[in-house]
Amino acid sequence: MIPTQDGRYRTSVSNGLMVDIIQKQDQRTGKKTRGIVGEILTNSTFHPHGIKVRLSDGKVGRIGAIIFR
Repeated sequence: MIPTQDGRYRTSVSNGLMVDIIQKQDQRTGKKTRGIVGEILTNSTFHPHGIKVRLSDGKVGRIGAIIFR
């Protein structure tokens, strides 16, 4: 079974979803940036470090957490 809240699985991610991403320059510190998914950039169904997305404001990073309102 694939977890539905896991940002490592592409099936868990969709446009319009609120997420926390870790940008490339923040990988060492783990600083997260919150935003809305505008585009999914990872083509594979799974990535161990998180699916790469572009937020609606243009920032790119890997999903660290999916936010539920």
